[in-house]
Amino acid sequence: QVQLEESGGGVVQAGDSLRLSCAASGRTLRFVAMGWFRQAPGEDREFVAAISWGGSSTSYSDSVKGRFTVSRDNAKRTVYLQMASLKAGDTAVYYCAAGDDYGTIAAGEGINVWGKGTLVTVSS
Repeated sequence: QVQLEESGGGVVQAGDSLRLSCAASGRTLRFVAMGWFRQAPGEDREFVAAISWGGSSTSYSDSVKGRFTVSRDNAKRTVYLQMASLKAGDTAVYYCAAGDDYGTIAAGEGINVWGKGTLVTVSS
């Protein structure tokens, strides 16, 4: 079983950049698709980005496409979310997730493990 721990959240100004990390412990990340989700206050959790186990395939929600970049380093057992041009609307708790199927993780399906989340606050 994989355990996930997010880090890198904080308070930033609109327009700033921030990089989140998701460190995995337990079994290898090599054959696991990874995703980032977020939940704003009073809102449902929503998909942000996903990456296949090899890193060759990525997908993004329309709201972050062109501003956020997901990547992974399997040797370090870490997945990253580089966020740029942050907006107040990006304020949320960001969660890392692991699933077996890259094709379904964007729909929030087939998620095997969730991290506990890290808070990102963007002030305007």
